[in-house]
Amino acid sequence: MSESRALRIEPSERTRLDGDKPVTIEPGPDIPVRRAGDVAVGALGAADPSGRRSVEVVVGGWRFELVVEDAGRADLRSRASRDRTGRGVGGPAEIRAIIPGRVVSVAVVPGDHVALGDPVLVVEAMKMHNEVRAPRSGTVSRVAVAAGDTIEPGVVMVVLE
Repeated sequence: MSESRALRIEPSERTRLDGDKPVTIEPGPDIPVRRAGDVAVGALGAADPSGRRSVEVVVGGWRFELVVEDAGRADLRSRASRDRTGRGVGGPAEIRAIIPGRVVSVAVVPGDHVALGDPVLVVEAMKMHNEVRAPRSGTVSRVAVAAGDTIEPGVVMVVLE
């Protein structure tokens, strides 16, 4: 049986090994590090089709693959998952646009049941497709956009009950 270790990047941008031991990611021959304040980011490869990039990091002899995405996409993902904390689970959940873009496709219609994380629609912004997922389980009560629509931040796209 192989032993496993956890590398956690916290919202405060501190890196911890196994949850409690602070570690520093140092530059190496294959990972030149750029610094912005206290944050160090290694050179990343080309983005995959979903817009994510990865870098391999070695900490104490353990290899980890860090997956990094553009801040706008991370914000989309964060907002889409905010109901996982339990806030607002009892009432309607409005899925709103957080960046301007164009709706590429809509995967749901009113009456559909969706589970947490199910794809709801795809928005194109800055030539990248961003899949918007259900922030919680529920029934689609309203779809306010259609493929081809241009959206602005704050626009309600889908409502879940």
